[in-house]
Amino acid sequence: MLQTAIPILASLNADETIKFYTEKLGFTFHNNWDGYLIFSKDDIQIHLWPTTDEDIPKNTGCYVRVSQVDELYKAYQEQNVVHPNGTLKDMPWGMRQFSILDNSGNIIHFGEDISGEK
Repeated sequence: MLQTAIPILASLNADETIKFYTEKLGFTFHNNWDGYLIFSKDDIQIHLWPTTDEDIPKNTGCYVRVSQVDELYKAYQEQNVVHPNGTLKDMPWGMRQFSILDNSGNIIHFGEDISGEK
């Protein structure tokens, strides 16, 4: 029955967030309703809501399952957005992943299933 989930992260500044997600991450910007932002890339969406509390995005994040994680990692390395402690690596739970911090401090993990299980 369930089909998909859309993360809703916190944004400290709508204009900076739009610039970051479109220019650095290659997302398409769709809407800004009083600071509530909607982006998409391929088959996923990310929404962001406005806040002035800097602690919220520092404690918020999401996990995005991807294909071709090595290519995405290379593209995001070139944009200098890969978290210093989030470089590409194979994890014991069967995912090959890396992490970024967005302009507000939300952590986003991008991972590809390498377990061979479906």
